[in-house]
Amino acid sequence: MSAPAPEIPTLLLDPDKNAPALAREFVAVQFREWGSTDDFMARLVVCELVTNAWRHGEGQIILRIFRDVRADLAVMEVWDQGDGLPVIGPEDCEATSGRGLLLVSQLVHDWGTRPITEGGKIVWAKCAL
Repeated sequence: MSAPAPEIPTLLLDPDKNAPALAREFVAVQFREWGSTDDFMARLVVCELVTNAWRHGEGQIILRIFRDVRADLAVMEVWDQGDGLPVIGPEDCEATSGRGLLLVSQLVHDWGTRPITEGGKIVWAKCAL
């Protein structure tokens, strides 16, 4: 008989202006528990993903973070109940917003989206520990 899988750290966020800061702190705490003090990129990425869920998604936001020990990466998943999948928009030097996913795609090892059967979507990213 195998041991039960460890519980994945999860944070439920209200879709409001406080969500990104709460997400950054949650990631920082988790990185400290894993013995990593280099959490800057992960905090930046999770802030962008949670901000997108708050501004463009629907309903409460669920943030999960866990380790991919095979590659020594942190995997962050942000789930909201909105149907539309995010896409990287074209570069526009005049725009005051809309470049977040482009930035995320340049900073992480991998990222993507997937629709959820129960409704909504997950946007995930893998960052170095």
